[in-house]
Amino acid sequence: MNDNQIKALQANLDPKHVKKPTGQFGPKGDYLEGWHVINELNRIFGFDGWSYTIDLSRDDLREAKDGKGNPQWQAAYTCICTLKVGDAVRQDVGFGSGFAKSIGDAIEGATKEAATDALKRCARTFGNVFGLALYDKSRANVCAPEPEYITDVQRDEIAAMLDGLGVSVVLFCQKAKIKSIKEIPADKFESSKAWIFKQSEQQKEAA
Repeated sequence: MNDNQIKALQANLDPKHVKKPTGQFGPKGDYLEGWHVINELNRIFGFDGWSYTIDLSRDDLREAKDGKGNPQWQAAYTCICTLKVGDAVRQDVGFGSGFAKSIGDAIEGATKEAATDALKRCARTFGNVFGLALYDKSRANVCAPEPEYITDVQRDEIAAMLDGLGVSVVLFCQKAKIKSIKEIPADKFESSKAWIFKQSEQQKEAA
């Protein structure tokens, strides 16, 4: 894996991607949706950088009745997923259940759920961004990412400092190697203010 991929895998899980359980069926705890996990696999490893295979087995298929006494089919499947990313191979198991009036719909629901569950469980072994962070009760690695650039309020403060201390905006951007103050990295806010103040002091001494 390259440095960018390792950095992405070491990142925290953004809480905006975490879903809460709803309804009687489905996940019992917080979870990531299947499409999001696939999207992250594509984003980090590339569209041709990963692959997976599944092995489905039927656990149960029977006629039953729903909560209102209406006839329905119930299906349950187990899926073993093998996920390959370069030389790394991960394997895990998932489970799915389906309930529908027709046998085909019940089987479809159960098999899809089992395959998705198995893939997600495989992917979590690659780190927090794939849901591993949700297994830590403290949720220490579930947090919003740090902003890449300074905020609007911080930009206004920088602009006011430049204007008030008589420091050229053009000079500041040239020294910072940016096109505008909007491109100041979030972690360079304090050092940018210190540089502006220093330039102002040097201009006063030169005068």
